Amino acid sequence: MLVITDKGEKLGLLNRNKALEEAYNRGLDLVLVSPDSNPAVAKMMDYSRFRFEQQKKAKEMKKKQKIVVVQEIQLSPTIEKHDFDTKARKAQTILEKGNKVKVTLRLKGRMITRQDLAKEVMDNFVNALADVSTLESNIKLDGKLLFATIAPKNKTKE
Repeated sequence: MLVITDKGEKLGLLNRNKALEEAYNRGLDLVLVSPDSNPAVAKMMDYSRFRFEQQKKAKEMKKKQKIVVVQEIQLSPTIEKHDFDTKARKAQTILEKGNKVKVTLRLKGRMITRQDLAKEVMDNFVNALADVSTLESNIKLDGKLLFATIAPKNKTKE
C-alpha cells in the first residue's frame, strides 16, 4: 500500500505490517483512505483528533441550518374587514420571522356554490401580504378547502 505521512510526504509502497510499525513509531494511527485504488492508499494521522474535527464541522453545519416552520391561518368566505386585517397582521408577523404561512379557507354547507366569493377573499389576502411575501403555491381547491402557501420574500434579491 502507498503510505502518506501526516505532513503529506509519500513514504512509498510498504507492506501492511511495515506501515503499521512506522505509524506506531511516530505515535500515529494508520488510516486506509482509499482501499479500492491500486495500490491502496493509507495515511498516518491522529484518528481521534480527526474524528473530533469532523464532529466539530458537523455541529457547525447544524448550527447554521435554519428550520422553516409552516403556520396555518384559517379564513372564511364571509370574513369581516376587521377580522381580515387582524389575520393579515398575524400572517405578516409570521412572515417577518422567516416562517411560511399556509392560508386555508373552508367552504361550509352551501358556500361550495359560491367559490368565486371564496377565491376573491383568498386573492385579497394574498394581495394584502404581497409587499412582504411571495406566493409559493397557487390557490387550489381540494374538496371543500381552498388553500395557498405564502413564503417570505428573499432579502438577497432586493
